[in-house]
Amino acid sequence: MEQVFGKPHALCDVNLHYCPGCGHGIIHRLVAEAIDDLGIEGKTIGVAPVGCAVFAYDYFECDMQEAAHGRAPAVATGIKRVHPENVVFTYQGDGDLAAIGTAETVHACARGENITVIFINNCIYGMTGGQMAPTTLIGQVTQTTPYGRDVHANGNPIRMSEMLATMDGAAYIERVSMDCVKNILTAKKAIKKAFQTQLEGKGFSMVEVLSTCPTNWGLSPIEATQWLRDNMIPHYPLGVFCDK
Repeated sequence: MEQVFGKPHALCDVNLHYCPGCGHGIIHRLVAEAIDDLGIEGKTIGVAPVGCAVFAYDYFECDMQEAAHGRAPAVATGIKRVHPENVVFTYQGDGDLAAIGTAETVHACARGENITVIFINNCIYGMTGGQMAPTTLIGQVTQTTPYGRDVHANGNPIRMSEMLATMDGAAYIERVSMDCVKNILTAKKAIKKAFQTQLEGKGFSMVEVLSTCPTNWGLSPIEATQWLRDNMIPHYPLGVFCDK
């Protein structure tokens, strides 16, 4: 019988450690499918810092490098400059990329570093227990905002894609979502295009992926998907913000 669907070669044949309903597993697959489609597994190097995806080196068949919390773009910059012929990507959560790693992200983009960033935004710190993140929505309950995020005390959520798209070094910035099959297919195309942008030497590319965290949101996977659709997408609209 002809096989019409299978595991991407760039994705390791192991069980993932992520919670039920978490989007990381699907996003890992999309990254692996893009690597397969472009035939770049042998020349790809991924960088994963601290966060829920800290064990990403166990899940991809390409070379992987661990980075300190927030420092993935800086590490990726060093790798890409030493090995410009390789395809270098980071895989980061919102707490990592938009908080402790804000400077690395912003300046890598400003310099137009020819790297690709896969940015997972689930509006919360996942691995460390569900604290407020820079992307946490106004009114959203977390471990550190038990009465909901208060704009006067905690400030406003940061829209990273919109901010980075204003920089001259940005080549391709798109926000996608994991809430339905249609949007997941769009996400796959975006991730592949981000890698293609790097292969063409255009500069900094980032795909922001809106995802769920049922465990720390205190919701079932089905409820979490609906919460993403009802609350996150209105504040973080989907679409292409920069395409050079």
